[in-house]
Amino acid sequence: MAPAAGKTFPRATYRVQLNGEFGFDRTAAIADYIARLGVSHLYASPYMKARPGSTHGYDIVNHNELNPEVGDQNAFRDLTEALKRNNLGQILDFVPNHMGVGGSDNEWWLSVLEWGQESPYAGYFDVEWESDYRYLQGKILVPFLGDQYGAVLVSGGLELRFDSETGSFAVWAYGSHKLPVRPRDYGIILGDDHSDLERLADAFTHLDDARPHQLRRAQDLKEDLATLVAGRPDVADAINQRLAVFRGYAGEMETWSHLHELIGRQNWRVAYFKVAADDINYRRFFNINELAGLRMDEPELFGVTHRLVLAMVEDGTLDGIRIDHIDGLIDPKGYCQRLVQAASKPFYLVVEKILARHERLREDWPIDGTTGYEFANLMGGLFVDPKGEDAFTRLYAGFIGRDQSFEDVVQQSKIRIMESEMASELNVLSRKAARIARSNPATADFTANILHQALKETIARFPVYRTYVDGTAPSDLDRRDIDWAISQARRVEQGPDGSVYDFVQRLLTTDLVAAPKSGYSRRQVTRFAMRFQQYSGPVMAKGLEDTAFYRYNRLVALNEVGGHPDHFGVSVAAFHRANQDRARNWPGNMLTSTTHDTKRGEDTRARLYALSEMPDEWERQVQTWSRLLRARRGDVEGTAPPDRNDEYLFYQLLLGAWPAELTGVAPEQIEPAAMTAFAERIVGAMTKSMREAKLHTTWAAPNEAYESAVTSFIHDALDVNRRNAFLEAFLPFQATVARIGMVNGLAQTLLKLTCPGVPDIYQGCELWNLSLVDPDNRLPVDYEARRSLLAEVEEAVERGGTAALLDRWTDGAIKLAVTRQALALRSELPAAFEAGEYLPLEATGDKADHVVAYARRQGDDTVVVAVPRLAGALGQGPDWGNTSVPLPRGARWRDRLTGKTVEGGDAIQVSALFADLPVALLVREG
Repeated sequence: MAPAAGKTFPRATYRVQLNGEFGFDRTAAIADYIARLGVSHLYASPYMKARPGSTHGYDIVNHNELNPEVGDQNAFRDLTEALKRNNLGQILDFVPNHMGVGGSDNEWWLSVLEWGQESPYAGYFDVEWESDYRYLQGKILVPFLGDQYGAVLVSGGLELRFDSETGSFAVWAYGSHKLPVRPRDYGIILGDDHSDLERLADAFTHLDDARPHQLRRAQDLKEDLATLVAGRPDVADAINQRLAVFRGYAGEMETWSHLHELIGRQNWRVAYFKVAADDINYRRFFNINELAGLRMDEPELFGVTHRLVLAMVEDGTLDGIRIDHIDGLIDPKGYCQRLVQAASKPFYLVVEKILARHERLREDWPIDGTTGYEFANLMGGLFVDPKGEDAFTRLYAGFIGRDQSFEDVVQQSKIRIMESEMASELNVLSRKAARIARSNPATADFTANILHQALKETIARFPVYRTYVDGTAPSDLDRRDIDWAISQARRVEQGPDGSVYDFVQRLLTTDLVAAPKSGYSRRQVTRFAMRFQQYSGPVMAKGLEDTAFYRYNRLVALNEVGGHPDHFGVSVAAFHRANQDRARNWPGNMLTSTTHDTKRGEDTRARLYALSEMPDEWERQVQTWSRLLRARRGDVEGTAPPDRNDEYLFYQLLLGAWPAELTGVAPEQIEPAAMTAFAERIVGAMTKSMREAKLHTTWAAPNEAYESAVTSFIHDALDVNRRNAFLEAFLPFQATVARIGMVNGLAQTLLKLTCPGVPDIYQGCELWNLSLVDPDNRLPVDYEARRSLLAEVEEAVERGGTAALLDRWTDGAIKLAVTRQALALRSELPAAFEAGEYLPLEATGDKADHVVAYARRQGDDTVVVAVPRLAGALGQGPDWGNTSVPLPRGARWRDRLTGKTVEGGDAIQVSALFADLPVALLVREG
C-alpha cells in the first residue's frame, strides 16, 4: 500500500520501554545516542496514565493524561524538544482495546461499580448485565480476592471506609481495591442515631425521586456530608461509631453480617479471583481480570479516548501510532477507518496483528502494515535446516518419551483454556447462540449445551486468530477459515449432530439473515458473529502462545509470537517472494526481530537455529548432559523433576542465553556471583514456562514441590563452586553453537535493516540480545556502555578497521557496527530502501544454498546485500569454492561494512565477498 499524500514512513525506529525507572527524562538523555545510531524515530511504549507501579503501561486508566510515574508535562516537553534537536520523530504505542481496572485509580470503572447501569460510563465497558445467573443480574463481577469471599470477609480483608474529603463510602478489599457503595445505601450506613445524619440518610435513600438527575443529586449530598463532617467533630464521631457496626471479629462469621448484607446490595459482586473462569461478565484482555475490555465501536467513547493522541498528531508531536492488540476490537477495520478520518493529517499507522501462515493482512484496512511478527519468523526460518526436521522430531520424541503432533497439542491447549480460564465467556456465547436458535422453530431445539460443544470444537480448530465478519457480506477469506474450522469440528467423535454445525456455520457467517424474513434478528446474529471473533482470538493467544508454545519444545527458537513450531525452515525463494510482496503492497510494514513480547531474544534464537543443522550431535550432547546431572542427584532412573520435556527445554535455554562474555571461559574461571545471577534468570524463565504449560504447576495453583526441585536442578547444573562435570561437557559445545549464532545474528541484523519495510530495533538490541521471556527481556539497558562502544565503532569505521571487531565479537561491537553502517546507508539512500525495487540475486555454485542475496535499486542507486545461512555446515573457516553471487550493472562497488572496494562484473565470488566479515553491504559507486 503506497503512502497517502503527505505521509512518509519512518526510516527506522528504536523501541523504548518506559516505566517509573526509565521515564521521559532518561529517554530524552539518550535521544542523541539513538540519533547517532541512525534511526529516525523513537518508538515509545504506552505512556498515558496507567495503574500505579505499572512496568509496561498497557493497564491505562486515563487515555488523556500522561503517566505521572513516567514524567510530568514539563518532562514530556523536554523529551519532545530533545527529539527535535536530534531530528528524531516519535511513534506511540496506543492501547484502545482495554483499560486497567481494580485498585482505586480508574474513575470510569469506579463510577460503574458505584452506579451500575446508571453510570454514564456503563456503556464504555463490555459488560454482560443481563446474566442468566440471578446472583449476577444487574451486577458486575469483581474477582480480585485472593481467597474465598467468606474467608476474606471473616478475616477482615473487606473493610467499609468513609472518605471525609469526598463524603463517600466504599468497601476496600485488602486496603487496595476500592469498591464504592451505592449512594442509595448510604442511609443504611448513616442510620438514625444522629439527627443531621438521619436527614442526609433519608435524602440518600430516596435518590430515585431526583431522576433523571440522581447522580448530580448524590454528588450534592456527598458534598453536604463532607462539609458537615469537616465542621462538626460530633458528626465525624457519629460516623465512626456507625462504621464500627460493619466491623466484626476475626473468625466469627456472624459478627460480619451487617457488612455482608451491605455488600449483597451493591452493583458489584466481589469474589475469589478463580471465580472469574466461571462467572466473569465483563470482557477482559485475554484472561487478565485487571484489564477490562472497552467498546471502542461506541462513537462517544472513541472520541473521548482519542482526544489527546489525535491532538499530538495534529501538533506534530507524533508522526505515527502503533495500535496494540487490534484483534481485540469488535471491528478492527471500522476502528482504523475512524482513526484515520478523525486525524487532521496523514500519519504512519501500524497494528499489532498475528498472521497465520496462510493468512494475508487485509488490504482494505487503511493502515501501513503490522508490527512485524511475521517478518521475524520469516527471517528466522532462513537459518533453520529443513533437512534436519525428521531427525529432530525423532530425537525429541525419544528424549521426552512420547510422540505428539503440534496440531494435537494446540487443540488440547485451546480446549483446556475454554474449559478453565475462559469458560465463562464461552458459556455466555453459548447462551446467546441458544437464544438466537430459539427465535426460529427450525432451530428451537438447539440447546445452550449442544451449542457449547459445537462452538468449543470449532474454536479449538480455528486456523486463524479471528475472522472479520462485520455485518456486510463475509469475505471469501472469512468463509474459507470458518468453513475449514467447521469441517474439522464435524469429525469429532461423539460430537453434536451435523445440523448443529450447519446452524453454527450460518450463524458465524451471518448467512442466517442473508435473506429477508429469515425469522432471526439481524442485529443479534451480526452481533453474535462479531463477539465470537473477539473470543476466538484470546483463546488462540492463550492456547497457542501461552500454553502450546510451552508444551511443545522440539526447537523452541520456532516457538515465537507469530511463529509456527511445526514449520521447520523457510527457503530462500520463499523469503524473496515475501519481500517482493511486502515491497509492492506494504512498504511501511514494520520489521522486527525482538520486542517486549518475544519469548526469546533475537540472538538467543540465532544460536538455537544452529541446532537444526546438527540433530545427531545435539542428541548426543543432551543424553550426556542428562546422565551427568541426574547421576549427581542420585536419579539414575531419570524420573525425578524436572520431567524430560522441561529438562529438554532447560538445555535449550541454557545454550541460547549463555552470556557472550562467558563463552570460551573455563568453569573454574567463572565468577560465582555472575553464574548465580545467570542461574536466577534461567530459574525465572523456567518457572514461567512451566506455569504457562499448565502440566505440573500453574499460576493459579503453583506446585511448590515440583518448582523447588527444578530450581535445585538448575542451581546444581550451574554450580561453579566445585568441579562441575556437566559444565565441562557443556561449555565446548556451547562455544561452537555461540560462534554459529554470532554469524546468524549478524546476518539477521543486516537483513532486517535492508529488507522492504521499516526496521525496528528493540531497546539495547544493537548489541547481542540473549534475553529470555519477560520480564527477562525488559531488563534495564546500559546506555553508557553503548555510548562508549559506539564511539569505538565510529573510530573503527573511520580508519577502515571494522573487520577487526570480529575478533572481539563477544562484546557486541561488531553487531553495533553492522547496525550503524546499515542505518547510515538507509539515511544516505532513502528512496532505494523505501520505494526501491527488490531484486533477488540467486547464488550459484556448490554452496549456493548457503547464501541469501538481493539488491535494492532506485534509479542509479543500487545496494547489494549478501549474508550466509546454515553456517554450521560451513565450519569456522568456510571454503566457498566456486560459489558466487550475480551483481547488477555496475563497474565498482564499495562494501560499507569494511570500506573495501570491489571491482564489478557479472558476479562476485562469495569467498571474496565474505573475506573479512561474514556479511556484506555493497553500494554501487560507478
